[in-house]
Amino acid sequence: MISVAMAFYNGKTYIEAQIESILKNLEEEDELIISIDDASDGSDQILKEYRQMDPRIRLIRGPGKGVVPNFQNALKHCRGEIIFIADQDDVWKEEKAAEVLKAFQDPEVMCVVHNAEIVDGSLKPSRETTFQWRESGIGFWKNMKKNSYIGCCMAIRRTILKKVLPIPRRVWIHDQWIGLLAERLGKVVFLKKTLLLYRRHGENVTELTHGTIGSMIKKRWFMYREIKKRIRQWKAES
Repeated sequence: MISVAMAFYNGKTYIEAQIESILKNLEEEDELIISIDDASDGSDQILKEYRQMDPRIRLIRGPGKGVVPNFQNALKHCRGEIIFIADQDDVWKEEKAAEVLKAFQDPEVMCVVHNAEIVDGSLKPSRETTFQWRESGIGFWKNMKKNSYIGCCMAIRRTILKKVLPIPRRVWIHDQWIGLLAERLGKVVFLKKTLLLYRRHGENVTELTHGTIGSMIKKRWFMYREIKKRIRQWKAES
């Protein structure tokens, strides 16, 4: 069984295309968990209609405290052995789940990150991939400096959930946190094949631009400090 964990916030514009593409990847026993922080833009009715049509969809109330707590809420409700992370506005290619699951045939693999085509809101290609954009690849310090763990391109093994959750309050980005800890828990695989259409548009929560140098240093310091604390906790519990 696989689970898909989606954090949702007023995503009416693109949610139908995203749900349709995800459902094409799922088997009868799989599930799509949608944690809803807000659906007051008219998307509430769309989500309820999909839930009535397909029992694989589970709608849950989000905590209403921002993106990271909302993703954490979705992850906590997942029951599958392999958990895919999904945004509300991308499009999965039909072979995405199958290709990612092949990598998990190695029992030491804890996290898989695949490549994606960057497109605009109308799915027009930018001629750039996420691997090119983020110079993607494995490496703790590499990804601490320039993060290439992009949540919508990631899947994790359920067994690491109890290690990576809860996500500390001061950690501002869930996917980098999960990816960096996964490197400490087992193998991480980066797949060069593009398995997603990655929308970049005016409504995106995560921007393509960087913050100030000071804010970037501060965020990385908090990330590193919290990772060290979590690893010490693992050692104390073992």
